[in-house]
Amino acid sequence: MNKYTDATEEEINTAMQAAWDAFNVYRKYSLKRRADFMRSIAAEMEIIRNKVIPVAMEETHLPEPRLQSEFTRTIFQLNSYADYCEQGVWLDARIDTAIPARNPPKPDLRKTLVPLGPVVVFGASNFPFAYSTAGGDTACAFAAGCPVIVKAHPAHAETSELVAAAINKATKKSNLPTGIFTHIHGAGFETGKTLVMHPYTKAVGFTGSYTGGKALFDMANQRKEPIPVFAEMGSINPVYLLPEKLQQSAADIARQYAASVTLSVGQFCTNPGLIIGIDGDGLQQFITALGNEIKNIMPSPMLHPGIAKAFAVNRTKALTQSGVNTIAVASATAKENDGIPTIASATAAAFLNNHVLHQEVFGPYSIVIRCKDADEMQLIVQHIEGQLTSTVIGTGNDIELYKTLVDNIELTCGRLIFNGVPTGVEVCLSMQHGGPFPATTDARFTSVGADGIKRFARPVSYQNCPDIFLPEELKNENPLDIWRTVNNELTRDGVEV
Repeated sequence: MNKYTDATEEEINTAMQAAWDAFNVYRKYSLKRRADFMRSIAAEMEIIRNKVIPVAMEETHLPEPRLQSEFTRTIFQLNSYADYCEQGVWLDARIDTAIPARNPPKPDLRKTLVPLGPVVVFGASNFPFAYSTAGGDTACAFAAGCPVIVKAHPAHAETSELVAAAINKATKKSNLPTGIFTHIHGAGFETGKTLVMHPYTKAVGFTGSYTGGKALFDMANQRKEPIPVFAEMGSINPVYLLPEKLQQSAADIARQYAASVTLSVGQFCTNPGLIIGIDGDGLQQFITALGNEIKNIMPSPMLHPGIAKAFAVNRTKALTQSGVNTIAVASATAKENDGIPTIASATAAAFLNNHVLHQEVFGPYSIVIRCKDADEMQLIVQHIEGQLTSTVIGTGNDIELYKTLVDNIELTCGRLIFNGVPTGVEVCLSMQHGGPFPATTDARFTSVGADGIKRFARPVSYQNCPDIFLPEELKNENPLDIWRTVNNELTRDGVEV
């Protein structure tokens, strides 16, 4: 039971005023000072590790190794994003110097990124650390120069409270305005609505369901001043099995995918919920092997009763659709709130004619779609909605033979994987964790990797601005020693005047 009460409208107004006041100070802080603040948060997080992990275990039912790994990842995000913040490359500084003698004269133009303003971050249910209070959205916003207001997820409110206390300690030690970070609770719809609609809110970060993310997106666009909502709303992450590879390695692929489908009780946004192949001996061997693996995987508790209930409802709905066959269910007896590992199968025709089969079943579930031929597989690609990931399992010969198919798959996703699994999202600059709608509300950005900083900044050009008034990254002498594009050349040299 959540012991925390929803924030009142008055409390939210006070928090937003403090965030706005802090923004007008923090946005002028140097990149190094922002980065040092983020490193201080990471240090405070490490101090509370042994205290917060048991609390998270109790609240989420996630095992200690998984939570330890996620906690370490969260600290890595803070430190690595801090490093990238300080490097300044993300500012994409551009300088085109004046040519007074030209007719008409060319002005001096310089462009950089400036912070948007206070960012509201909604904690995710399935990642109590990495996508929650001190997670990627919060780290990116701080790096960009924005204050953060976190709405804790009620499923792990105490965990969020402990992490928020660590951030507050870092704020105090870094001598920053207290409004730079605010932590509030709110299980009800009205709390989220009040935060999104507040005039001082300038952007929103969200990881969760399509229903929740789309509601926030719609609200933000109904404001007098619309604001960006960077919502990651889930995905079924289709996997395309090509014939030659299946013929060679059906059993090995099945083992790999049984583990991926059931990893963390299937509660990853990159869970492979849809597997597509061309009917034949290879696909039948894969289905049989996958079913045998699934039967031996134990049901386990899901994050909280709400998710477990939704899984049970959606699983039953999917399995009872016309043309759907249940291939395998975990053989062990499930307890209340357990996710039951399940594999189903259907023809391509059944899939194409029933949108229910296109919908995410959040949990340890996947459906194998059997195509008659390559043309039918191509037809499925054309009817797939936007995804975070798509995976191609094939030999070099397969990929060459199905090149058009692979080209079309690329249109549907943010990350295209070859001969692997979609679960596991590396934190690095080349990661794209985002995809075409409805996977996210803006496919141009990532929520994993330091490139996510750019979500919370906007470009500003300065024309004929005196050097003394320019931001540090645009000054002639390049005091930050960062890479800049000067007159169409990438350089760290200063500008001669």
